[in-house]
Amino acid sequence: MSSENSSADDSSADGVQDDGQRVWDVVVVGAGPAGASAAYAAAVAGRRVLLLEKAELPRYKTCGGGIIGPSRDSLPPGFELPFRDRVHAVTFSNNGRFTRTRRSKQMLFGLINRPEFDHQLVEHAQKAGAELRTGVTVQRVEQHGSSVPDRRTVAVVLQGGETLLARAVVGADGSASRIGAHVGVKLDQVDLGLEAEIPVPETVAEDWKGRVLIDWGPMPGSYGWVFPKGDTLTVGVISARGEGAATKRYLEDFIGRLGLAGFEPSISSGHLTRCRAEDSPLSRGRVLVCGDAAGLLEPWTREGISFALRSGRLAGEWAVRIAEAHDAVDARRQALNYAFAVKAGLGVEMSVGKRLLTAFERRPGLFHAALTGFRPAWNAFREITQGSTSLGELVRGRPMAQRALAALDPRPAERGAGGEVTS
Repeated sequence: MSSENSSADDSSADGVQDDGQRVWDVVVVGAGPAGASAAYAAAVAGRRVLLLEKAELPRYKTCGGGIIGPSRDSLPPGFELPFRDRVHAVTFSNNGRFTRTRRSKQMLFGLINRPEFDHQLVEHAQKAGAELRTGVTVQRVEQHGSSVPDRRTVAVVLQGGETLLARAVVGADGSASRIGAHVGVKLDQVDLGLEAEIPVPETVAEDWKGRVLIDWGPMPGSYGWVFPKGDTLTVGVISARGEGAATKRYLEDFIGRLGLAGFEPSISSGHLTRCRAEDSPLSRGRVLVCGDAAGLLEPWTREGISFALRSGRLAGEWAVRIAEAHDAVDARRQALNYAFAVKAGLGVEMSVGKRLLTAFERRPGLFHAALTGFRPAWNAFREITQGSTSLGELVRGRPMAQRALAALDPRPAERGAGGEVTS
């Protein structure tokens, strides 16, 4: 690593143990949008940063690939989005019926392929000074015991036995996070997403150019989507976990309804999305979690990229402060500040999204009618996707939105980990 990436106030002894082993300021586990953002934020601050990824990059990720305004606004300076399409129209349908298309003169959001997007984010982190290691699996982290030389250090134990040392660790290792398990992340909602990447002829691709489809599905809380990306359509559905057979049937029926059953998917995949409980921890000692590893996503749409980018940036910034903390009390204070920053922004959006999901599970037809026939509802959708407002700001700042949410969800329900609604 170059000397420019070392902190000015660190002595050489602070970066190397007596036995010669290097001590990183920040080790980030997972090189998705959350991890790459955390690594970038810590590296820009001049810290010694190591970014670990178990796969080789670029790698595929089950994801629609929609980049909404909050995602765009959270990218590093100079980042050029590798858009495959720019969306100006949304076709809504309610389980294949009552189809209507709404259009916008300004772009609503862009569509990317995750392998390209994620790899580009990692490259920005590397340019900022972060070091990348791929093909490594983290088995566990230890904050006490023989592997840990002092109270300012965290041991990151890799598969095979190698141990890395860090002043702070950021867990961004996805929805089945081992770092999340160490922190004690608690989940309140688990959903199953199924997706197919379907190459289509030019004539079919042209019909979808600049337009996405959102279909409210047959199971409570479910929906499907078609996202065009040049000569390929990303077609997917999502529903509560525990409805695997029905979710698979929904995807098959959805593809058939669209007239796409005759085209062979290049990739078919599935993925569990996990949403945190409101009281779930975001840190333990000198270890923070962000993105999917923390269960941070919008509960209704299950949109996670913007949550990953925003929480990752915050995690990287606060990890720097934790790395600088000389005792457990100061480290704890910085970790609590990170949690407060996440909850004050993303937490508010998640709370509103949870209430929207509860209402949507009960009355999907009302949501469809509102978005297709009530201009204020469409305007709110447009402003959120474009990034001029957020779910939290919408409900805080607009009495009409407050009244509508209260009418839709007069007594907020709790949704269990299996997806069931309980009152």
